[in-house]
Amino acid sequence: MKRILLVNGPNINLLGTREPEIYGGDTLQDIERLVIRAAKEYGIDVRTVQSNHEGVLLDAIHEARHDCSAIIINPAGLTHTSVALRDALAGVALPFAEIHVSNVFAREEFRHHSYVSPLAEFVITGAGIQGYEFAVRRLAALLAR
Repeated sequence: MKRILLVNGPNINLLGTREPEIYGGDTLQDIERLVIRAAKEYGIDVRTVQSNHEGVLLDAIHEARHDCSAIIINPAGLTHTSVALRDALAGVALPFAEIHVSNVFAREEFRHHSYVSPLAEFVITGAGIQGYEFAVRRLAALLAR
């Protein structure tokens, strides 16, 4: 069975209460349910991890090379700061989608740069949590090749 690792970075656990005017009212649990439901349609299993600690995310990505076919990642604030996260994604050589709930390009200038985007199969930004569902469907199509 194919498996996707769903990675959510710092502060994603605060969705639903953190700046709802930017991120909406959906929660991390809503995202996880959405991804699991969408992946199930394709016979794909999902493992989830969310952490506010970079090393936990790096360890989960490293472990994914043993039993995952792809990764969906919302690196959150680490998008703009973490070379280590970029190197972990490059090192495991799994196809991955980069997701952002808000449109990062309509926000502060520092959010316009991503260390991981150049490695991603695709990037979805500004689609709310529906972007995660789009990512599952696109990755399923790529994995079916």
